Amino acid sequence: MSLFFTRSVGPTAGDLLGERLATRNGKLSGSLSSTRARKSSAWWAAARLRADLVSTMPIDVYRRVNGVQVEVSKPPVLVAPAGPGTSYVEWAYSTQVDLDSVGNTVGIIRARDSFGLPSVIEPVCIDDVVVRSLKGVVTYSVSGKTYEPSQVWHERQYTVSGVPVGLSPIAYAAMSINGHLSAQEFAAGWFGNSAVPASHLRNTAKTLTPTEAQGVKDRFKASVTSGDVFVTGNDWEYSMLAAKASESSFIEQMSFSINDAARFIGVPGDLIDAPAGGSSITYANITQRHLQLLIINLGPAIVRREDAFSRLLLPQPRYVKMNPGA
Repeated sequence: MSLFFTRSVGPTAGDLLGERLATRNGKLSGSLSSTRARKSSAWWAAARLRADLVSTMPIDVYRRVNGVQVEVSKPPVLVAPAGPGTSYVEWAYSTQVDLDSVGNTVGIIRARDSFGLPSVIEPVCIDDVVVRSLKGVVTYSVSGKTYEPSQVWHERQYTVSGVPVGLSPIAYAAMSINGHLSAQEFAAGWFGNSAVPASHLRNTAKTLTPTEAQGVKDRFKASVTSGDVFVTGNDWEYSMLAAKASESSFIEQMSFSINDAARFIGVPGDLIDAPAGGSSITYANITQRHLQLLIINLGPAIVRREDAFSRLLLPQPRYVKMNPGA
């Protein structure tokens, strides 16, 4: 998701929403976009957990009559938001993943009800959306086509004053997540024998000429490849260098970033099987952990979604409530 301003004051849109370049062997190997961050199993697990829970919570519509909460029927936009063939659960899951990943979700309003409110909202790929602010007027571009705000459903979280879009936790997490991905890439390169030699075959009795060394190397590789026996005297040593790739520097870096990913997206690390660092979760406190997830981590996100969905309802004072207790 991109954002352009008419002038730059303080942090730029790139600082808030942009991508961070990653390196591999000193060369650029891509950028830390939302798509690349999702390759981190920890980030994906945390986003999936949040979206699973929020999208499957029953959603109800109420109105107050003399101070009493009375349930009313749900409008079509809260039954099949994207039209026939797409359920509310599927729509809510997709949009929640966008909100938690990049701080925004955008949909094109395809139909309106008799009150002029959206009745069909077709979600679009957030990577195809550009938001422009020109002299206080905001417009949207989706895959190169421009839309007015009245044609777009834009829900956001992690907002700051004066910025018409939500902030991306991935942008702020770029340093830690990028380190985790780089550690994975280097480990894969190590075990794939691209970073260092896979092994060391050394003659302890004499120094070999290049021709002799190449001959022994060819014999050894031929034996290993075919599964045959490699015969030597008593003056050879064989060291498996690749085994050292699992030393603590890699494990610590990757474990630290798993907990970081969970923290950035708002999920307790132990709920996505992240290393607990010596602590343990027992049946005595597992209920408390689940309550923490619902109250502290998901509670604000649920309230924001309830407020956004309530704006789809008329006549007032109708409002939407999700049911975490279910």
